[in-house]
Amino acid sequence: MASLAALSSNLFNGGSLWKYQDELKVSKAGKLRIRVTSMASSSPAQSLQFADGKANKLEKLRIGVLGASGYTGSEIIRLLQNHPHFQITLMTADRKAGQSIESVFPHLVTQDLPNLVAVKDADFSAVDAVFCCLPHGTTQEIIKSLPTNLKIVDLSADFRLQDIAEYEEWYGQPHKATALQKEAVYGLTEISRREIQSARLVANPGCYPTSVQLPLIPLIKSNLIEVRNIIIDSKSGVSGAGRGAKEANLYTEIAEGIHSYGITRHRHVPEIEQGLSEAANSKVIVSFTPHLMPMSRGMQSTIYVEMAPGVTTQDLKDHLGNYYEHEEFVVLLKNKEVPHTRHVRGSNYCLMNVFPDRIPGRAIIISVIDNLVKGASGQALQNLNLMMGIPENLGLGCLPLFP
Repeated sequence: MASLAALSSNLFNGGSLWKYQDELKVSKAGKLRIRVTSMASSSPAQSLQFADGKANKLEKLRIGVLGASGYTGSEIIRLLQNHPHFQITLMTADRKAGQSIESVFPHLVTQDLPNLVAVKDADFSAVDAVFCCLPHGTTQEIIKSLPTNLKIVDLSADFRLQDIAEYEEWYGQPHKATALQKEAVYGLTEISRREIQSARLVANPGCYPTSVQLPLIPLIKSNLIEVRNIIIDSKSGVSGAGRGAKEANLYTEIAEGIHSYGITRHRHVPEIEQGLSEAANSKVIVSFTPHLMPMSRGMQSTIYVEMAPGVTTQDLKDHLGNYYEHEEFVVLLKNKEVPHTRHVRGSNYCLMNVFPDRIPGRAIIISVIDNLVKGASGQALQNLNLMMGIPENLGLGCLPLFP
């Protein structure tokens, strides 16, 4: 693997920083402006200019995708195929071992990719980093057995909860890699960027927690909202339930209706409460109800909060606007514009806005993401970019697909 020092040397053109830019665009001089986080700066996200062709000379990093036959695996593949510096050299899928990726996902027929292999037959000496898209419970022992030089982004829930007793309570089995659990960094990119940059193992957040924590953590940290009586009503496309054949996910079970599930016991509850409690420096308990919607992808969280005394909805909007002003993928909408899931489909964006409730002193926050991109594979790629010391938006330039 090319060293991070070598990567930085190639990427930053001898360390020469150009002036900050608020937008990503091609200048009149033909130079591409790419948003990137500087390791030495406290700014949440900075922009650098790269001379034509300079970034393309960077050595390719070899990527493994474990669990490539699932929805998050296919999304990782789709995004990686547009990445200038990452190349997939290994893909695993135990039940599909020996098959080509186009036999599992026909939409990838045009891509030159290695055949799927079983995890036990994988050659990890041929990769520099791994995306782990395996189900929870199976991930821990596999990651524990991987070479320690690998950078790993785990998309399962196995390393998200800091308290292993809480993991056992909510996931019904003891944790089998407690030492790694202590090492793992929770990868909510815009909130934990600095920790992610130096991590070897990142626990990629769940989809619901991403949509909820992005608007709430800045408001809780600034004491603009009360941490009591937070009500979260979330809705997800059916892809959030995975690709496995389940009766509850059949077309006739899902179509033409709304399916509430996991009421008071959804496994994302402790993850949400962990992040909010850390922001508040005190225990936060939320009321969270998820619903499956008759759509393939997309997620909306409608969050009802009580504002701190003297705080207005405009104060909430102003703070979120300032907090995410220089972020590419988190966007606060203007005025009374309502976020819609169809406006983020296929992209790594999170759109949000704040509205006054009819109940005095309360506000309504709406946050939307694509559950498979910002809620999973897109954020995972954003995290690995950071871990490798390259611009975090590389491979994530897909605009939302509409209509």
